[in-house]
Amino acid sequence: MLSRSRSVSGPRWSPAGDRLAWIESFDGRADLMVAPAGPGGDLGGPPVVVTAEGGVGGGFAWVGDDLLVVAAADGRLALVHAGGAVERFLSRDGRALAPVVSTRGEVACAIERDDACDIATLPLDGSAWPERVSLADYAWDPEWSPDGGTLVWQEWDLPNMPWHASRLVRRDAPGEKGSVFAADGACSQPRFSPDGTRLAWVNDGRLIVDGEAIPGQEEHECAEPAWSPGQRSFAWSPASDELAWCRNESGFGRMVIGAPGRKSARELSRGWHRDIAWGERGIVCVRSGAVTPPQVVVLAPNGSARRAIARGAVGGFERTGLVEPRPVTWKSGSALVHGLLWRAPAARGPSPMIVHVHGGPTGQAAADWNPRVQWLVQQGYAVLQPNHRGSSGYGVAYRNALDGQWGEVDTADVAAGIKHAVKEGWGAPSRIALMGSSAGGFTALNVAARHPDLVGAVVALYPVTDLVDLAATTHRFESGDLARLVGPLPETRAQYVARSPLAHASEIRAPVLLLQGDQDRVVNPERATTFADALRRAGVEVEFHVYAGEGHGWRRAETVADELTRVSSFLARWC
Repeated sequence: MLSRSRSVSGPRWSPAGDRLAWIESFDGRADLMVAPAGPGGDLGGPPVVVTAEGGVGGGFAWVGDDLLVVAAADGRLALVHAGGAVERFLSRDGRALAPVVSTRGEVACAIERDDACDIATLPLDGSAWPERVSLADYAWDPEWSPDGGTLVWQEWDLPNMPWHASRLVRRDAPGEKGSVFAADGACSQPRFSPDGTRLAWVNDGRLIVDGEAIPGQEEHECAEPAWSPGQRSFAWSPASDELAWCRNESGFGRMVIGAPGRKSARELSRGWHRDIAWGERGIVCVRSGAVTPPQVVVLAPNGSARRAIARGAVGGFERTGLVEPRPVTWKSGSALVHGLLWRAPAARGPSPMIVHVHGGPTGQAAADWNPRVQWLVQQGYAVLQPNHRGSSGYGVAYRNALDGQWGEVDTADVAAGIKHAVKEGWGAPSRIALMGSSAGGFTALNVAARHPDLVGAVVALYPVTDLVDLAATTHRFESGDLARLVGPLPETRAQYVARSPLAHASEIRAPVLLLQGDQDRVVNPERATTFADALRRAGVEVEFHVYAGEGHGWRRAETVADELTRVSSFLARWC
């Protein structure tokens, strides 16, 4: 079920609402699906595959009811008919991301190269190549005003990440230099109301309209960290008088509807709702939850109906005894740390436990569709997902608490979570394994090195093992983040070395399963080999495998199946 499931994303109504398009991804390829929209938000017929060179790579946008602009997997922008034929290519180099089309027939998108990521504009008729309009280190998520005259976008400068400090820029005429209109904190997702009279955006996780926070948000964030362009965590109503957004309630999602000047927001639907678009036929989005596989759904704004249009998971998942997590907290020093606990309903007393650490490290374990966790629970494990300090979803101060302390605070918080789990009787003290990928693997390995008495086994997928090497070789997007998370180089090089799992390989006692892709552009694949060799020299039991053609995360179904087979066998042996 895990390896054969697809993912669904990015649903959008055509301008007239006569068609609905979304992206389906499977086995390393993403395709655009287009279907006629019937009455009440149902489909009026089966979807057809509309794609470009090698599939979809960076999103799509409607031009009219019969044409779309698709960012192809090879990086080029293609003008594609809704029936499937490619009419022309509009760009020739770089990687196009998150295109939008104006009512005046002009396309805007981000174009990323190895040394730049700019907002560019180009005509739909293919008469000119893209023209750069932004002047920052990074820029993405352009948006046109309804009359097509004004262009807005998000931009920021390294070493910041977009959720640390980013600004919104507005350009009111072609050839004009853009002007900053929002720069307090992290600003993202600028969206004009359909009537063009108002502009909304997200600021540090709060929804803003014309510079003022709208009521009904309380302490809950309404957006996730912008790890990639194209996030649409809120949408305007067609009448421009309301907005729908998804609240993050300590890892649990809930869609609500509110408006400027209204004292509170009303609940519409529980669960996580992403890629939100509101049209005359209803609110379309991707809805998911802990026991709800991701589905493209259409919601009636008054709450009277919800229709599923497409789903990614194979049939039968809902019948396999899925469980909901419960939020838990514990103390780490003087700090209160958050997390989620997943256990089978019939579990009594301590169970073998997997402590599953999220990546990022600016990420969050949420009560969302996580079939790997459900798979572990069905095998008899309890699963604890720590949201250590530095995680998103609990406010700016909590997220920034990891600044300068990566490798220390996260390690301490996870170790404290293991001790708390044993004290509460959730996990058996001699049968606890740590699991994590990327930054989660980094934290898991550090816990295993510094608290060997707490850990019986470690599963690390494409983990960070050498911070010095990471600073020198990682991709441009994250190239400056280590200065914030660890410290500036070369002044703090000693901290980079001291906090790297590679420096503590000889202190690890637990067996380690280490999996790595040979095309990883985030973590240098050679360091995984170096780390595995260091563990073996220290006498640690190591299972090490490199997947050819895979990067920072798995794309192919056969890789997912192989990974799960290896993990299952490893945990059965050691946990």
